[in-house]
Amino acid sequence: MLFDKKRKLLKKPNKEAEQELRNQIEAEGGLEKNDIPAMVLSAFLVIVPAVLGALLVVVLLCFLFFM
Repeated sequence: MLFDKKRKLLKKPNKEAEQELRNQIEAEGGLEKNDIPAMVLSAFLVIVPAVLGALLVVVLLCFLFFM
């Protein structure tokens, strides 16, 4: 029952919308040679510190409760 609600929220991929987005990107100049690696690097620079911070909080709470 819980998962049925979540399934309704997820949309199936729309090929027409994807093609329209690709056309819009190309119309605005497209992607440059190093855009994809830059986007991946920036994603890691955003996600990794957040995950490390959450892990640090969990470890500190474990030390607090078990020491």
